Amino acid sequence: MSTVTAEQVEKVVRDALESFGAETEGVTLETTFEELDVDSLDLAELSQIVEEQYGVVLKGDDMKQIASVGDAVSMIVERI
Repeated sequence: MSTVTAEQVEKVVRDALESFGAETEGVTLETTFEELDVDSLDLAELSQIVEEQYGVVLKGDDMKQIASVGDAVSMIVERI
């Protein structure tokens, strides 16, 4: 797989958030999923998207550690 940048991962995360109905305008890496009204089912769907896109498996315990957009991007990039 070619090198994936944090910016590319962030775009995938943002696109997923938009598909969940979250308003992503003005969202930063520090924005929490709670602020975006993203629930555990949305996070489970995000993990499926990440697995399909990058082959990275995020388990339930991983998802509990992710509180913000930046947390998600960092964990995904770290595991690619």
